[in-house]
Amino acid sequence: MTAMVKAEGVHKSYGAAHILKGIDLEVNNGEVFCLVGPSGSGKSTFLRCINHLEKINSGRLYVDGQLVGYRQKGDKLYELKDSEVAVQRRDIGMVFQRFNLFPHMTALGNVMEAPIQVKGESKAVARERAERLLDRVGLRDKMGNYPSQLSGGQQQRVAIARALAMEPKLMLFDEPTSALDPELVGDVLDVMRDLAESGMTMVVVTHEMGFAREVGDNLVFMDGGVVVESGHPRDVLGNPQHDRTKAFLSKVL
Repeated sequence: MTAMVKAEGVHKSYGAAHILKGIDLEVNNGEVFCLVGPSGSGKSTFLRCINHLEKINSGRLYVDGQLVGYRQKGDKLYELKDSEVAVQRRDIGMVFQRFNLFPHMTALGNVMEAPIQVKGESKAVARERAERLLDRVGLRDKMGNYPSQLSGGQQQRVAIARALAMEPKLMLFDEPTSALDPELVGDVLDVMRDLAESGMTMVVVTHEMGFAREVGDNLVFMDGGVVVESGHPRDVLGNPQHDRTKAFLSKVL
């Protein structure tokens, strides 16, 4: 079975700062894969490399068996054109910490926009799916509202619906609840739970250890740009083997 995401020796630097130091991991089809660790450990950078929002310096990253951002000829890599990268990104939904909604569009308009503009769908088809997705995330009654009229949690659920509107095979979540008031977190996690149960492959950078333990199939603890420990979330969170993992979890659990 082809892994949905495969990283082989992925390195990423910004100038002298070496952020990712040889990441090797695999995310299987239909798996909820959680990345945890302290701020600055490279989790979000790695997530952004998966859809080539960040370019890696060395190594290989594959999504569904396809090399991301490059084509290989012989043993050389050639960077893809922006238009070719955009085609790859269609299959990868991303939900950011900040919701990045279009402020001048309603919730419905935000969810309809990409299928119309990127896939050339008709408004009728895009609207039918957008209404269905907003209903799925519990916002049927907010379709006509603008982002400024929605709470942070509601905006984030619109952002999830917007990502799903492109019918991706992979969803990336970059700390999707960390900008929310505590009482709004549950609604967003419920939507993510529902997605997991439907079989969506998800890579989730999160501080929500309860969610990781309950919903995750695999968990990686990162620190200093390396994978320190990995395994089933209940095993890693309940019985960490590495001193760095123990120290981190003692502060957050």
